[in-house]
Amino acid sequence: MSAPSLYHTFQRYRTLQTDKITALPIVILMPHSACNCKCVMCDIWKGNHNLKQLTERDIEGLLDSLRRLGTRYVAMSGGEALLNPNFFRFCAILKKEDIKISLLSTGLSLARHADNLLLWVNDIIVSLDGDEKLHDTIRNIPGAYRKLKEGVQLLHSKNPDFRITGRTVIHRLNFRHWPAIIDAAADMGLDQISFLPADVSSEAFNRANPWDEPRQHEILPSKEELPEVLEMIRSLIRDYQPFFGSRFIAESPAKLSKIGEYYTASYGMNAFPYKKCNAPWVSTVVEADGTVRPCFFLPPLGNIHENTLTDILNSPAAIEFRKNLDMDTNSACVKCVCYLHLSPGTKLNV
Repeated sequence: MSAPSLYHTFQRYRTLQTDKITALPIVILMPHSACNCKCVMCDIWKGNHNLKQLTERDIEGLLDSLRRLGTRYVAMSGGEALLNPNFFRFCAILKKEDIKISLLSTGLSLARHADNLLLWVNDIIVSLDGDEKLHDTIRNIPGAYRKLKEGVQLLHSKNPDFRITGRTVIHRLNFRHWPAIIDAAADMGLDQISFLPADVSSEAFNRANPWDEPRQHEILPSKEELPEVLEMIRSLIRDYQPFFGSRFIAESPAKLSKIGEYYTASYGMNAFPYKKCNAPWVSTVVEADGTVRPCFFLPPLGNIHENTLTDILNSPAAIEFRKNLDMDTNSACVKCVCYLHLSPGTKLNV
């Protein structure tokens, strides 16, 4: 994608200066509330019986706001976005606006939808939790790894240049298998792999309430395990230098080290790593029921079934929220595991 126009760059500056959204480069849509995995670190699948999904009318209703705000990139998240039967129709609607589309997926149905994915989606980010045995265990789906690998390899056989990257949540159940995860990503043909710590404290991912302490510690490495976590990171930085140099591992060694710092901070041993983030000013999340949030982890601003996206984002309450949001003290921001920083002139690489 080309660099933003001078006008759009100016509007991004205006947004950051005034807290009124005049440019919105990125929108995250959640087409379907359900998921086809039952991951141990996520509760989305527990709400599968209470299905919500975006409609064609919802997507068409967003277009005026997306045009006004110059949105050029939509990430389809979930749940599993491909469970929505109208997913590719959504893509067609957005493509007419010259909007690039990324899909975040469990990867279970990539092979089934391969031709349409290559036609309508610009790139795919899949979840990878371990080697075959561990991935299937964490996903609670027999054959999940095999289906993911088959889908990735089929897509690349049809178009070797189609970009498919992986994302791994590192936690108590898989940190010892970190090297195997990197090797598995390379073996199945992913173009890149990235890592982040587990969110155990927020209400995101369909948690009606934050997890209690026993539930958190099912996923959080124990205090006694922290030396192992830190040593694992040091050994990765030492043994996988070519993977950092080629950017196959997306994070720099310094950024990878912050995963260890995040987990030691969870026990009060240091401050949580500093995050440079402006997500509420450059992006928004539209959930499957129409709820609009500044990001996955912050409170709702409104619902697209009641107001336009532009009106929701620029309501007096939303502007005041951004104006008063102190990311250095907001508890959700301090403990955030997935953050975004987009300066006004930044090119979106899709």
